[in-house]
Amino acid sequence: MRYAIVALIIVIIVPTIASATRTPASFSASRSLLVASSSPGNAYSAGLSVVRTASVAGDLSVFGGSTVTAAPVLGDELLLAGSIHSRARVGGDLRAVGGSISIEDPIAGDLVAFGYSVNDAGRVGGSVFIVAANVTITNGASGPVTIYGNNISLAGDFANNVDIVASGRVALAASTTIAGKLSYQAPEQTSIPESVVIAGGVEYTSASYLPDAGTSRLLAVISIGFFLFVRILGALILAGLLAGLFPRLAEAVVERASTARTSRILLTMLLGFAVFVVTPVLFLLLALTFVGIGLAALLFIAYSLIAILSISYAGILLGSLFSRRYIKRETVLWHDGMLGMLALSLIALLPYVGTLIVLLLTTFTAGALLLIFFHFAFPQESDTSELL
Repeated sequence: MRYAIVALIIVIIVPTIASATRTPASFSASRSLLVASSSPGNAYSAGLSVVRTASVAGDLSVFGGSTVTAAPVLGDELLLAGSIHSRARVGGDLRAVGGSISIEDPIAGDLVAFGYSVNDAGRVGGSVFIVAANVTITNGASGPVTIYGNNISLAGDFANNVDIVASGRVALAASTTIAGKLSYQAPEQTSIPESVVIAGGVEYTSASYLPDAGTSRLLAVISIGFFLFVRILGALILAGLLAGLFPRLAEAVVERASTARTSRILLTMLLGFAVFVVTPVLFLLLALTFVGIGLAALLFIAYSLIAILSISYAGILLGSLFSRRYIKRETVLWHDGMLGMLALSLIALLPYVGTLIVLLLTTFTAGALLLIFFHFAFPQESDTSELL
């Protein structure tokens, strides 16, 4: 496919450059261009909307948003536009690159088209090379036909071989005749009507573009691995930011874990567990009443925030305890949060045990954060605010 596109570009550009120096040329450009005077030599036009109603004795080259050629061109045509309509005979070759390409009259030479949809209703006297998502040829061709596309439909008399590579459906209309050989590659074999005549026989190659079971498993593993990598990376960045921007808060959480008695730690974990269990029930009950919908929305936002902070500070707690135990450093630094979150993410991958450890750490940090926020909002001692 890649080589076909490169060949298409060469076929489009080279003949135009070679012929530009041999004949006199006329140039026209405008936002909305209507050319009603004939050209004795080559003609070049450009604009958002280009309509040509006069004949061209040489070659025609048009660049625009929408292009309509409604007069004969004795030489070659090069059309580059979003929408292309060729409504007159072309005496040479037609090369078209666009989104929608429609050809209504015969082409004496070759047809090379590259676009989203190509509809050829004018018989081509030479060869046909098309790369498009949807291709329809309704009047056959005299030369060999090569098509790369998705859905391809053929009708008319084809005097030579027809080669097709399709990722979707291939259809042949009734009474279609192919003097040469039909070779097509598609996911499913097409149903050929009885009235279709193919003198050279049919060669079908099955081409499934869906991955097999092994490839699907490999893609699933890669997707899961990428998702885990992105999730862990995001958690590391968030934990590092929280530890670096709010070290006093992180130190307060670590202090509660390292100096409190076992019973106090259990009560803090119980508080965090109660918040995680009771709060969803509470905002669901509030959402049942019209008055409580707004309060339920605010409570849901607060619940989501405390859940994110609890998981992040669980990683910060783990990294800070490690630094206190082995590095003998009391202050919390940003890389403590990243290191702890990395360890917590790896622990979470362990079946059953990892989930239990993460749950215990998260419920403790949730309870500790709620106690710290409560004492900050309702201070009872003069130095309570210094925790933050």
